[in-house]
Amino acid sequence: MNKTELITAMAEASGLTKKDCDTALNAFVDTLQTALKSGDKVQLLGFGTFEVKERVARTGKNPATGATIEIPASKAPAFKPGKAFKDSVQ
Repeated sequence: MNKTELITAMAEASGLTKKDCDTALNAFVDTLQTALKSGDKVQLLGFGTFEVKERVARTGKNPATGATIEIPASKAPAFKPGKAFKDSVQ
């Protein structure tokens, strides 16, 4: 399912217009990005938790040449599904 299909499904389920659903989805994504960027964790009970995980610097290997390379520390967004969400998928 892509973004357009998601917006269509949201509009059908909620009775809102596609434009309103698009606006709501964009606002959700923007707010989520802003919260994660500022170091906050976003928890939606019954759905899951969005947070930023820190990855430590490590040594890796270039698979083509076999040379060792240093992989720098980084931050990455992560999602941990809630129990109710996991149970609904199974």
